[in-house]
Amino acid sequence: MKTGLETLILPAGAAAAETAARRLAAGGLVAFPTETVYGLGADAANAAAIAHLYAAKGRPAFNPLIAHVADLAAARAIGRFDARALRLAEAFWPGPLTLVVPKTEGCPVADLATAGLDTVAIRIPAHPVAEAILRAFGGAVVAPSANISGHVSPTLAAHVASDLAGRIDLIVDGGPVAVGVESTIVGCFDAPMLLRPGGLSRERIEAVLGAPLARPSVDAGSDDSQPLAPGMLASHYAPRAQVRLDARDVAPGEALLAFGPARLPGLDAASAVMNLSPAADLDEAAANLFGHLRSLDAKGARTIAVMTIPDEGLGEAINDRLRRAAVAR
Repeated sequence: MKTGLETLILPAGAAAAETAARRLAAGGLVAFPTETVYGLGADAANAAAIAHLYAAKGRPAFNPLIAHVADLAAARAIGRFDARALRLAEAFWPGPLTLVVPKTEGCPVADLATAGLDTVAIRIPAHPVAEAILRAFGGAVVAPSANISGHVSPTLAAHVASDLAGRIDLIVDGGPVAVGVESTIVGCFDAPMLLRPGGLSRERIEAVLGAPLARPSVDAGSDDSQPLAPGMLASHYAPRAQVRLDARDVAPGEALLAFGPARLPGLDAASAVMNLSPAADLDEAAANLFGHLRSLDAKGARTIAVMTIPDEGLGEAINDRLRRAAVAR
């Protein structure tokens, strides 16, 4: 991979969008904000650029990538949408929903980006900076989270720079993101399947479908199997510290990732405390999740104790990320 690159950081705006489009067209790597997290973009049709992206992130090459496009017409140029997939697209795009659909005949997305699968993961992001870059570029852009693979996902341009400065060409700084967890991924198979919880709740998707979403098999998210969609490796989104879930107390020297107003026994002995949402608001907690994990990790604690998060609404996505962060490495 390229090393020692001079990573340019530009404030969001028309000039930054044009610069980003030129860098992407030249095979470069560009980080930019979406409403979920910052993504690391590469031309979806350029296998060499995608190989560079995998190398920059240290990402396993069998883990597929999401192709980001500007509108539904661009999405239908690379993927085949049945009636249910189209219903979801029309209900939730632009937004934090990724749909996995069969590729079109002659789909331009490189096989490396789809990990050799006959499906493609597609999303239309709901962020003006992302939209401006996609329209200026004029094609699909694969954009996993702009971080070292397996590390906590970035919600600020500064998070991107701390992981990837010197490895990528450009960071477009659009300020903090709104959602804070990655997109929900639905596989549009014979029975629509929730492949990854995310920024759009299961309940809203099922309301549009009029039926419950299927679940993947137990081993679909193991580190030994090829994932059906991005973000399905078991050990993922991980800080350097060990993560202890459903904490009911705080051991001396542990950091605490709190939720809600309750005070746990041992709190005064914690090495650091951050609260995802003192008001127990799941939307606020999702927006704070990765930033708080990064901040606690930076304080050097060996273990981060995490209070229980309700497994409903966006709590399902938060708990999914926390379980992956807690997998032994």
